[in-house]
Parts: sequence; C-alpha cells; structure tokens
Amino acid sequence: MRALLSVYDKGGLADLARGLADLGWELVASGNTAAALAEAGVAHTGVAEVTGSPEMLGGRVKTLHPKIHGGILADRDDPSHRADLAANQIEPIDLVVCNLYPFGSDPSVELIDIGGPAMVRAAAKNFAHVGVVTSPADYPVVLEELRRTIHLSEGTRRRLAAAAFAHTAAYDAAVTAWLEAGAGGTDDGGGAGSGDPVDRLLPPSLQLRLERAQVLRYGENPHQAGARYRLAGAHSWWDSVIQHAGRELSYLNIFDADAAWRLVHELAAATRPPAGGGAVGAAGGSAVGSDGGSAVGSAVAIIKHANPCGAAVAGDLPAAYQRALDCDPVSAFGGIVAIGGVVTAELAELVSAGPQADVVVAAGYEEEALATLTARRKATRLLSAPSPEPIDRQLRAIGNSLLVQEPDRILVPPSDWVVVTERQPTGPQWADLVTAWWVCARTTSNAVVVVHGGQAVGVGAGQQSRVVAAELAVGKAGDRAVGGAAASDAFFPFPDGLEVLAKAGVAAVAQPGGSVRDHEVVAAADAAGVAMVTTGERHFRH
Repeated sequence: MRALLSVYDKGGLADLARGLADLGWELVASGNTAAALAEAGVAHTGVAEVTGSPEMLGGRVKTLHPKIHGGILADRDDPSHRADLAANQIEPIDLVVCNLYPFGSDPSVELIDIGGPAMVRAAAKNFAHVGVVTSPADYPVVLEELRRTIHLSEGTRRRLAAAAFAHTAAYDAAVTAWLEAGAGGTDDGGGAGSGDPVDRLLPPSLQLRLERAQVLRYGENPHQAGARYRLAGAHSWWDSVIQHAGRELSYLNIFDADAAWRLVHELAAATRPPAGGGAVGAAGGSAVGSDGGSAVGSAVAIIKHANPCGAAVAGDLPAAYQRALDCDPVSAFGGIVAIGGVVTAELAELVSAGPQADVVVAAGYEEEALATLTARRKATRLLSAPSPEPIDRQLRAIGNSLLVQEPDRILVPPSDWVVVTERQPTGPQWADLVTAWWVCARTTSNAVVVVHGGQAVGVGAGQQSRVVAAELAVGKAGDRAVGGAAASDAFFPFPDGLEVLAKAGVAAVAQPGGSVRDHEVVAAADAAGVAMVTTGERHFRH
C-alpha cells in the first residue's frame, strides 16, 4: 500500500506517517512535507525520486506528473488502466493526504495552489479505489480503521471524498472572491476591479461556501432543526464564545444575542465623547456602523424577539442594567441581556434578582458573579464573548434566491444633523437623540423609540403605521417621555406621528426628513415647542 503526503498544515503529520509506516505502507512526500518527515525521522521517498523530475519554477511544479496522477487516477477494475500503469512503470497510490495553502489568511498569487487541488480532486474522483484526507482531524479515524480492517471502507472513502471536494470548493471560492474584488492585478477598465463600488460589494457571482459550526438545540420553534454555519475560512465572534452555564443554544438565542451584542458595542461607541472631551451632540459624535466600536463602555441592551425592549448607557454597568431593565421589565422576561463589560458580583446580584433571561452575554464574569448567576439562574445561558466582527454583506434567503445588500451603517454623524425647528436641543437632549437614533435603527420597522437620560423608556416596533409606533412608544414610556427625546427610523409622512410624541411631552425628535410634507411636520413641532433634527438617512429594518 502506498500513500502520498503533501500538506501545508503539518499538525498531526508525524503521528499519521508513523502509524502508516507501522502498518507497512510506503510513504511518498513532496517538498516541505518531506522535510518535516525527515526531521521527525520517518522514512519516506521524495516525489522527485518517483517522477524522475526535480521540482521547478520555484516549487510551482512538483506533483504535476503522470507517475503521480496516473497512480492516483487509475481505475483498478479497468484492464486498460492496469496495462497503462504497467507500460509506464507507474505504481498505484492508495491514499492521498493533502491540505492546501491557507489562501484566505494572506491572499496572494503565490498562495494559489495548483498541484494540491489537482491531487485532492483526482483522489476524490477515484474514491472507489483511493482514500483522500484533507483534514488533520480525520487522521486518527483513518488510522484506527486501517488498523482494524487494513483497507478503508467504501463509506469512509465516499465521506472523505465529499469532504475533499468541499475543501477545494471553499479554496476556489476564496480565490474567486479575491480576484473579483480586483486584487492582485491592474484595473482594465471593466468588470471586477473596475473601481465600481457596487461591483466590489455585489460582484457578478458570489462564491459562498458554508461549513457547519454548531448544531443548535432547535430552530425558531422546537419542531424545527437548526444549526449555525459560518463562511468557510472565515472567523465569527461566535467561534470564540465561551458558554459557562445553561442549556444548549437555540436558533433564536443566537439570532437575538447577536443583535444585542452588536447594539451594545454600537451604543458604547456612539455615546462615547469625541476626542478632546465634551458632550456628544452638535459638537461631535462619530459615525458608527454595524461593525461598532472596539471599546465597550457602560452600555446594556435587552433584546426580545430581535427588538430592544431595554437599552441604556450610564456611568457604570449596574446602573446601565437597572435602567435598561426599567424600560419594559415585563417584556424582558425570557429575553437576551447584553452587558458591555465584565459582570461584577454587584451586577450579578441585580441580574439574578431580575426577570429570567434566556441568555446573558458579556465580555467576562468575575468568579463570584459567575457562581451567583449559575446558582440562581440555572436555565440561563451565560456567555462570555469578544467584540463582534464587522459585517461585509447581509444575505437573506427567499426560496432559491438570495437578497444581498451591504449592512446598514449609520453614516451621518450627529455633528452633521440639521436642526430644522426654532428650538435647539439642549446638551442632554442631544445625547438622548443619539441613543434613541441608534436604538431605533436596530429596531424592526416601523419604529419609534423614546429615550430619557440615556435610558430607552419606550420602544414602538414592527408597526405598519408610524402613528401606532409612536403611540406604543409613548404608551410604554408614560410620564418618562416628558422632557425626553425620540427617534423615528423614517420620516413622518404627516404631522400626526410627531403630534403623538409632542402630546406625551417629548422635547426633541430625530428623524430622517425628506417627506413632501416636511414643512407641515416642522410647523407642528414649532407649534408644540419641540426641537427637531433631521439626520438625512433612513434606517428601515425588516
């Protein structure tokens, strides 16, 4: 039996090679793989000795030779194939162990592997006779089966072949995406790399290769199976999450926790004073998108069914949690609590005394805090997590089609918002407008959010009528709306929505503007003594 080894990832290589050698396999190795085996003291034959041809072109040509590919591709049941092998003095190869250059980690022309994919695909095509291993995770499984049965079963060879084609498909997708983005070459004036931002974001084809990262407890409902997939070769913040307690995660746990964790980071960045100090508002503020900020301040968000039912920024995390909870404590039951920092013992006491949360996600936990939450909230999933990664594209399936768009980033900073009323917002109202705007942008449309003192006090979400969204927001806020600030994710088409807010005592409103009746809405605000700013961008969310 003969095995060909040619791997970039050397993890587990020496143990596999020794195991095969102990079973009497002849080993053939190429390039750096041969060097690694030599260093490990494992006997082998170099590819150049088999082919009679040295490596050339700086290593671009090593295994591209009939004595390699003939040995891999020969159908052992075909007499003419056996005759060709004999006539050309080619020995069959029964196992190919190969993984490819990590193109996605540092894309370049020299990391476009040619010989590797050719060997992998050849072995996978001929899975009836040849085994192919592309993942070091399969080394122990393969060795164990060979020790038991001498040969790999047809089922194992088929499974490994499917994994091999998935490996090369993901690799080709990464190369295609890199080339379509215009990398590695010069602009020829058209197509990919033409400089058109739409072509870069939405190229003629999207090569998506997904790998299952996590099997979930269930989907949106218990009768639905669910799993989390990630883009092959990419890293998600979810891959680094540590679950300290609670049952396994479900589809909605992950969906809502992702929304909550991203909102916390956005709020922390959006409400952070600009460089040089001063208040957030007309004098400053930063444009923060779905990639949020790297530093997390005293912000807490509570999400229920993809929408905020509480959010607050405060001087410390316990205060921020209590203020976020006070927005709508009834809806917070069974929700997701995202805490923008480390959970202390003091904060853990508050959380454990509050409504049952399905998930708590935070930057970390003090030992005493973790012990408290684990003891008192046995069903709650306790997660510690890194900052979320930026979102490049958003995809949504509609049957056999996908809707693809760039993520909704808040691009216009508060410093560029325009005051359109006679009354100017005060400093505290500017700060509340910023918080309301960010929370509103992450709330299902139509949405209106009321904030007072850095605390969301009323959220009207997912309404067909903007007036009803406003009514829901002020209804939840009650007397807390008085002197507060509100945001609407799209313009007021008529004065009626604004009038609902003014009647409840809201003192300042942010909205995109752009309605043909803007003048009527501004007039209504002036008549009610409400300050109004237009942001110049809409933030629908579906």
